[in-house]
Amino acid sequence: MPKQKTHSGAKRRFRITKKGKVMSGQRNRAHLLEGKGAARRRRLAGDRVLAKSETKRVRRLLGH
Repeated sequence: MPKQKTHSGAKRRFRITKKGKVMSGQRNRAHLLEGKGAARRRRLAGDRVLAKSETKRVRRLLGH
């Protein structure tokens, strides 16, 4: 039986914490940042914990 492959797009976008939560970067932080306020840019700087409804799908893509 062949090995199960990790989804290469998902491994760049998501990571799993030691406690098993799935983290991802926030959207609206990639480009066109001049039009967004400074407070909004700071708020978007950190990672976020994915909702439980999305977690199951992402964990399967990551091979967990």
